[in-house]
Amino acid sequence: MHYHKKPDWLIKESRSTDEKHFINRRKILAGMGIATGLAALGGPAFSLPSQSPFSPRPGLNGNYANAGRAVTAESINSTYNNFYEFGSSKNIHQEAQALQSDPWTVTIDGMVDTPFQISVDDLISRIGVEERIYRHRCVEAWSMVVPWVGFPLAKLVEMAKPLSRAKYVQFQTFNNPEVASEQRASWYPWPYTEGLTMAEATNELSLMVVGAYGKVLHKQFGAPMRLHTPWKYGFKSIKSIDRITFTDRQPVGFWEGLQKKEYGFWANVNPAVDHRRWTQATERPLSGGDRIPTQLYNGYGDQVAGMYSGMADEIGDAFWR
Repeated sequence: MHYHKKPDWLIKESRSTDEKHFINRRKILAGMGIATGLAALGGPAFSLPSQSPFSPRPGLNGNYANAGRAVTAESINSTYNNFYEFGSSKNIHQEAQALQSDPWTVTIDGMVDTPFQISVDDLISRIGVEERIYRHRCVEAWSMVVPWVGFPLAKLVEMAKPLSRAKYVQFQTFNNPEVASEQRASWYPWPYTEGLTMAEATNELSLMVVGAYGKVLHKQFGAPMRLHTPWKYGFKSIKSIDRITFTDRQPVGFWEGLQKKEYGFWANVNPAVDHRRWTQATERPLSGGDRIPTQLYNGYGDQVAGMYSGMADEIGDAFWR
């Protein structure tokens, strides 16, 4: 078995969080049968085959056991990250260790039967988790493949009991400038927000992520809970979520608010329409090698294309189809 070496820069979670919460989340995840790596954060983790098909593992959702490409090495994905709360470079993994991700409570409010607060640990224990191997395509035209651990967003929506007039789900990340230095920058519209339609939120692909590579979610990945929507550009997959609001108004996302002509609400991967400053026809895998063609909806068209049928007038620019 291959063992992932713990990076020198990684702060022990038990040193920066309440140990009872730290142990609790690991035990909950390990109890779901996800991977042996959960038994010791930063210690032994399951090996990921470099070629498809992938071998079955406990907790692996068979429908998402093969992303069509090899999983990108953890050492690459954990050190090349967008997390603007901690800086605008890709090298923010050290700064992100300042995030106190345990304990963590999420507020569910807006157009729901009864607003409530719930810890991430309680969400995990009530809903359960599974592993899915997903492609990730950044609007900046680079890509990776990640073995995420999480639960379907649709199950959280069901738990929230939204009212019939709720049309959108808005997500908000934490706002703590004392911890996240870039949140002191007044030119950004903090806190980071994003949104989905109810149809997108309840689509089978939408995943609330709480782990990766068989471990509790790395802080630079958006601990303790982030969203992943693999058919959309990566900026839609908001990190470190602390509020989920059901609404009848279309949310304005963080990047949409800054530059709507480049980062719109729909943000579905479409290689046929370029970004205003670069091509979207190809992408650069972080694992190395030549650029490869980008697929419409990042290759997940069978699962999501139906949601956008007949919506050309509403969506507008083909970039967001």
